[in-house]
Amino acid sequence: MSKLLLLPSTPHLTSFQRSHSLSFSSSIPFQSQFSHTLPRHLSLRAFNSSSSSSFSDPKSKEEENILGKGEEEENGINNKSDEDYPSGEFEFEPITGWRNFLVKLKMLVALPWERVRKGSVLTMKLRGQISDQVKSRFSPGLSLPQICENFLKAAYDPRISGIYLHIDSLNCGWGKVEEIRRHILNFKKSGKFVVAYVPTCQEKEYYLACACEEIYAPPSAYFSLFGLTVQASFLRGVLENIGIEPQVERIGKYKSAGDQLARTTMSEENCEMLTALLDSIYTNWLDKVSSAKVARVTVHVLQVIALLKERLGVKIDKNLPMVDYRKYSRVRKWTVGISGGKDLIAIIRASGSISRVDSQFSVSSSGIIAEKFIEKIRSVRESKKYKAAIIRIDSPGGDALASDLMWREIRLLAASKPVIASMSDVAASGGYYMAMAAEAIVAESLTLTGSIGVVTGKFNLGKLYEKIGFNKETISRGRYAELFAAEQRPFRIGLLPLKDRAIDTKRKERGISWLESASAERKGEKKAENLLNVDKMEEVAQGRVWTGKDAASGGLVDAIGGLSRAIAIAKSKAKIPQDRKVTLVEISRPSPSLPEILFGVGNTFAGVDRTLKELLQGLTFSDGVQARMDGIMFQTLEGYPNANPILLIIKDYLSSL
Repeated sequence: MSKLLLLPSTPHLTSFQRSHSLSFSSSIPFQSQFSHTLPRHLSLRAFNSSSSSSFSDPKSKEEENILGKGEEEENGINNKSDEDYPSGEFEFEPITGWRNFLVKLKMLVALPWERVRKGSVLTMKLRGQISDQVKSRFSPGLSLPQICENFLKAAYDPRISGIYLHIDSLNCGWGKVEEIRRHILNFKKSGKFVVAYVPTCQEKEYYLACACEEIYAPPSAYFSLFGLTVQASFLRGVLENIGIEPQVERIGKYKSAGDQLARTTMSEENCEMLTALLDSIYTNWLDKVSSAKVARVTVHVLQVIALLKERLGVKIDKNLPMVDYRKYSRVRKWTVGISGGKDLIAIIRASGSISRVDSQFSVSSSGIIAEKFIEKIRSVRESKKYKAAIIRIDSPGGDALASDLMWREIRLLAASKPVIASMSDVAASGGYYMAMAAEAIVAESLTLTGSIGVVTGKFNLGKLYEKIGFNKETISRGRYAELFAAEQRPFRIGLLPLKDRAIDTKRKERGISWLESASAERKGEKKAENLLNVDKMEEVAQGRVWTGKDAASGGLVDAIGGLSRAIAIAKSKAKIPQDRKVTLVEISRPSPSLPEILFGVGNTFAGVDRTLKELLQGLTFSDGVQARMDGIMFQTLEGYPNANPILLIIKDYLSSL
């Protein structure tokens, strides 16, 4: 069997080359969009230079380079020694003695679906979308919590010899990729092997694969590591050609929501922001990939199985014992000897766009419904059994009123027990507003966060109506009655409530600033000189989106890491010793919907039905102001060389709603 080693500097490219792009596009179902969130306790370093693309100053970067990159940084954990923010770094402790005997006994009496053959290889196919929610057994797709738990269980499970990852065309943000990569590195501490097979490989897939010991790929694999690009589409010219005039008013020079409709080119501020985001992501990718030590071999999938058989001493004519992701997800941690403690910490997940109430088109796991979320918060607050709570956020925001109602409930919860916010791919605008109510915020280095600003607008359809011979007359009472109802004419002078709302926003900002300052003074956690006044807060509250790493440098985020670090900080705030085990309780675990049960995993009809309903939900909402970030997406646009550009533009716009 011949083996071809691929050097890191010369990735294998084929004739079918593809470019992985980072597409940023506006996401307002266009009536209004509003955000009155503001930073919690920003560092003055954030304002050394208004034109800086990063919170961190050149000196701090230079010092960081001198110090070098240790294992903690590789795991996405910064090197702060602050007792308030313990790292939560994974330490593998082999199960020996009496505990080992108990584990073997548990496995003898394990339920049938929890039984795994000794010497098995855990196989997980990482492909497509990855949800931040815990999924039921009938739910299609991958779940980040279950992926991470499988890594943890496999590290301690004596029946598992190693992990075989099939990585192919991921469709998730960099925050989730960072979390999975961290668990790969943690698993390697057990001494077991983890190898990756990558038939198609772009930046995210390679980023994960480099954390493994070995990367296998077929000789004809699609390796396209061409770099990242930022794309922004603009529809104003198209709309004007058919007689539609989009009108957008905003406060916040970086707040680009509405630009796709109101502009024909990218603004200087938006270009500055997107360039900084791209630089941060690209630099992080280069640092991690260039420092990886991994063997790269080109073989077919059957040859990979043969190599694993040889590695485990399995005869070539025998089947390799394997257990897949879905079956292994049903193995309880108790079975492999991972036990929790008496202290309980609640995990409350908030994923998707924020809505106040269920709509007629709402489907299972379609977003954050404020009414349901508040019920979960109150159940944790009223229960004495939980020592702390973690709000896990993966949301670009949404309804401003809903965000405010949830913020207030989280504040009430934080008054009774420690609350830590843990950010996944994105926690921006209304999503960041929720996080502000927590005692500490933890984000991945590449989490997208911030987006604090105000924007409102409407379509003026007057010219379109003239073209098609349509007329509409309105009778109204009240000064602002026709503000949005009269779509056939532009905003009238004196009828723009944006300035009034801006004044009201400043009042709310002062209120939140006072609350944060009073809270910090009462708890003695922050010195007064580290807190910014309202003017400084307004300087950063300009609609700008930051990566978690840059946000941490400026005080928008307290610590860099994943859920494990949030748990460690929660234990610290709750006065629970770090070496004491705790039990994590998922609040309101999901129940399978009827379509999921009837049609099963991967059924096309159920998937189309879900997508259609979610699209209709996004298109039909217009209830109140919005605290929503632009639709910032990582998309793969290859494979459509002859596609109609107008259709791609419309698709890009609709996908950002």
